[in-house]
Amino acid sequence: MTTSPLALDLAAQDLLFREARTANTFTDEPVTDEQVQAIYDLVKYGPTAFNQSPLRITLVRSAEARERLVKHMAEGNQRKTAAAPLVAILSADNEFHEELPSLLPHFPQAKDMFFAERPVREGSALVNSALQAAYFIVGVRAAGLAAGPMTGLDFAGVQKEFLDDDHTPLMVINIGKPGEDAWYPRSPRLAFDEVVTTV
Repeated sequence: MTTSPLALDLAAQDLLFREARTANTFTDEPVTDEQVQAIYDLVKYGPTAFNQSPLRITLVRSAEARERLVKHMAEGNQRKTAAAPLVAILSADNEFHEELPSLLPHFPQAKDMFFAERPVREGSALVNSALQAAYFIVGVRAAGLAAGPMTGLDFAGVQKEFLDDDHTPLMVINIGKPGEDAWYPRSPRLAFDEVVTTV
């Protein structure tokens, strides 16, 4: 029996990566607030630059809000977004620097030293909230749920409908237990030697 160089057991590796898929259909089983809080309380520990933590999550639960969101989704995403047990809008908070004195107590001056200018904040928020979005997807999988992340949407429309000028939408994620015919065939992945270069 060979041992894995990874600390996670094989079942956890499969749950988070090998067997996890982007779901396109879901059962009717609800996703509870307790599950979402547990997901966030796990993934909040993923690293971001200066611990800036710019990701913001808008849970779309009401039928009225779901209807408002669906109209901004690309045609191919509308039906599954309408039917998912829970939908989350992930966005980047471009005013994340206001939280830095509490998030980075050993270096509170970072707020003004590095992030006084809005364009700098926007660039940093985009990169670091994208990191956090990836952590969030893995966290959904850790809860035994499937995620359906989508960028096929009217970003300006979603921002106007649900956010404000200080929040940039990144993606919409359908969340729940996978339903019938939830998966497309697994697409290929690049091999190690096609990705990794040692210098």
